[in-house]
Amino acid sequence: MDINRNHWFFLGLVLLFVGAQLCYVHSFVLNDESSRFLTEKFGSKLENTLIMPLEMAGVGGPKRVIQPPEWIGWSLVAVSAVLVLHSLAMPKPG
Repeated sequence: MDINRNHWFFLGLVLLFVGAQLCYVHSFVLNDESSRFLTEKFGSKLENTLIMPLEMAGVGGPKRVIQPPEWIGWSLVAVSAVLVLHSLAMPKPG
């Protein structure tokens, strides 16, 4: 299956929305199941990365907070702009 104009355009839009969300939101708090999964799989190796524990009293244990750097969102927005412009320069399918 060839990747045509519509696929490039859709991929560019998805990356645009993800990049805009990462530019707008500064941190994500994971729920109990996700925090437990990360703790079981990676243990204390996550302490020095982007994923930090958050102690919340009476909530059922420490939750994890993901704080992506600002450059990731802007990079995704830039890549999405290139993909959308590339898709518009391609010939229409069919």
